[in-house]
Amino acid sequence: MAVLKEYRGHIRNFKALMDELGIEPGLTREEREEAILIRAYEKWGCELGDHIYGMFALAIEDGDKIFCIRDQFGTKPFYYYITEEGRLLYGTYIRQIMDQPGFVKEINEDMLQIYLSLTYAAGEDTFFKGVKKLMPGHYLVFEKGKAEIVRYFTPTFRPDRSRSLEDYAEEIHETLKLIMKEVKTEDETAECFLSGGVDSSYVFAMSDAKVSDSCGYEEARFDESPLARETAKWLGRENRTAIITPEQFFGEVPFVMENMEQPLADASAIVFTLGCKATAEHTKLCYSGEGSDEFFGGYNMYRNAERYGENLKNFYVGNTNIMKEEEKKRILKNYKEDILPINIVKDLYGEMEGLDPLTKMSNVDIQIWLEGDIYLNVDKMSTACGLEIRMPLTDRRIFDIASRMPSEYKVNAEQNKVAFRTAAAKVLPEEVAFRKKLGFIVPIRIWMADERYNQDVRAAFRSEAAEKFFKVEEISAIFDEYVGGNSDLWRQVWTIYTFLVWYRIYFE
Repeated sequence: MAVLKEYRGHIRNFKALMDELGIEPGLTREEREEAILIRAYEKWGCELGDHIYGMFALAIEDGDKIFCIRDQFGTKPFYYYITEEGRLLYGTYIRQIMDQPGFVKEINEDMLQIYLSLTYAAGEDTFFKGVKKLMPGHYLVFEKGKAEIVRYFTPTFRPDRSRSLEDYAEEIHETLKLIMKEVKTEDETAECFLSGGVDSSYVFAMSDAKVSDSCGYEEARFDESPLARETAKWLGRENRTAIITPEQFFGEVPFVMENMEQPLADASAIVFTLGCKATAEHTKLCYSGEGSDEFFGGYNMYRNAERYGENLKNFYVGNTNIMKEEEKKRILKNYKEDILPINIVKDLYGEMEGLDPLTKMSNVDIQIWLEGDIYLNVDKMSTACGLEIRMPLTDRRIFDIASRMPSEYKVNAEQNKVAFRTAAAKVLPEEVAFRKKLGFIVPIRIWMADERYNQDVRAAFRSEAAEKFFKVEEISAIFDEYVGGNSDLWRQVWTIYTFLVWYRIYFE
């Protein structure tokens, strides 16, 4: 008999699935989703994931067989570990695995080389030796001591130029309308995260949320919250803004690194966590706008895609790449020549022969960056703060539109996310829909150089942990140059620091 042993997620098309699987109404969400997953497994077996719209990571034990699956884009994490005795340990948290008999805790130092370039743990390996991620769009079957991993979803791109820009914009709009009807039930009340950008503004406008939640700073040049308030006012809805101080920011770092379970040097994760804590004081459910940048060409670097051409496969490993090999060789005590970030995406480039450069870049980000950084942050930190987040733009049906859309409808010489913005303009003012992308800006570049706030950073760079992994004189020189005025080095300093904070929590 199949038993659901592990599950985190949200099933959007539950009504259609209940009808198809013969599940009676009147169940709680927990009961309903468990019934759907078990019956879907009994009916479709390993093809279960093809029938579900939503977010999911789960494990079903079926006699002596264990079936584990993760959704197509990796919105929910899933980890596994095979003990020396041949048992499978698994969970949506690494700490679930660490707490089980047979787990041996050792650091996987090879990941540090990847991390120092990409600022997150990319690919299937983790910072814990032997603990692996089940990658997005994959399932695992464990039987008789052996694990078989199968990829059931591969992002594919087939540009269709028979349709106009307006046709695609209309399809995006109508599809999002449908998804917004599924993303919550009538008895649930949700709020919406809102920045100054088009993604969250579009989701907010299309939702029935009456309240939006934003983060801001006292430093006006970094503060997008006035733009969020303008959008909320235009829509006739409320906005709440949490003003983030540098004291709050640096004080939150240990909480974030502990709950992230692996180091993450995305500075916006700290602000996001503080935003989640503030939002969780008055709601337990919130919408967020992740996914559209990668699907529809939202990053400014994508506008250089044609210039990179075939050379992409030699260097493009995703949205971040902050340290070159020579720099890592200079600062690391145990540098290995064969541990290169580009190795993580080599197979992806092999799959992308014939695709245009923009599509290649966005596909790398969809398969590596989204799950390793963006979705990891959203899932881990919202859950740690007692908040559930649903992302309407991360949906197979939205991706399907993007996969058929020619790149010129995504990015042109003047604008990114062209078709998506055209869709958003159906419910938003032009100045909001076509506002230049700012990103989730954090004033850390100036905060961390301030002696009032960087004392823990300075101490970490001189710690025993720093001595263990780094040539301390070299990383101290980077820190001193940064504090001395070279603010471009903030990412290197922050990436080293977040690793050291994480190490202190998990290994000291």
